Amino acid sequence: MDRPALADFLLKHRSALQPADVGLSTGARRRTAGLRREEVAQLAAMSTDYYARLEQQRGPQPSTQMLGALARALRLTAEERDYLYRIAGQNAPTRLAATDFVAPPLLRVLDRLTDSPALILSALGETLVQNDAARALFGEADHLTGFERSAIYRWFVLPEQERRMYPPDDRERHSRAQVASLRAAYGSMGAESQAGEMVAELSRRSEEFVQLWASHEVGRRFEAHKVLIHPEIGPLELDCQALFTEDQSQALLVLTAAPHSDAEGKLKLLTVLGTQAFSSRTAH
Repeated sequence: MDRPALADFLLKHRSALQPADVGLSTGARRRTAGLRREEVAQLAAMSTDYYARLEQQRGPQPSTQMLGALARALRLTAEERDYLYRIAGQNAPTRLAATDFVAPPLLRVLDRLTDSPALILSALGETLVQNDAARALFGEADHLTGFERSAIYRWFVLPEQERRMYPPDDRERHSRAQVASLRAAYGSMGAESQAGEMVAELSRRSEEFVQLWASHEVGRRFEAHKVLIHPEIGPLELDCQALFTEDQSQALLVLTAAPHSDAEGKLKLLTVLGTQAFSSRTAH
């Protein structure tokens, strides 16, 4: 771990960002060039003290998960993220396996979406980042670890929890779509990858998955129009738009409601209420 290089790298990239670059309001007169330390800590879901110690060359070695969060918070490119890992004394993940890295162009779009639920998913269905409206709709995702970070995995292993937001008559279609997405990731990442490990684990734990996997459907698909059943405010008819990175490894999903519809009013209510009433639910 190269503490001086890490501290200088974090400071330089923090100073180069403005609040508007990451979806934050400018607020009152600012003395700090770029983002404040507490703002980077907030974006990376870590304590301000922990982040400050890294810039002061006295913090502990960050974990790979923490480095991934810092790369997202500072809007690093893939090359910059790899450099961050190396000066922190960690091996940079391979590009296909680095599901915590979020493409900066998708983040810039997400930063500007405040009134509609929006989230960025990895090829394995992991929620990498979500806005407040998405947290209110789907629940928090930050606490999930291991395979449970993947909505594909949860769909088959935790069906009572994961499927309750979908009408019963839409669950079969969604099961097929989840398996087709995983097969697409498996084709890109290979049998020895995290996708291959997930296929093996799901094959062991879910007979439904085994049957659908045998159908050999391939492709990342998101239904353009869907109904989601929120546990507190009931069904919402929503349109879903997906924006993919060039290599198809990540997708930005944006959910909107038709103007003047019942669902539009419910989404506005969720935005006002925030996540306080819904924080115990698992994210999609």
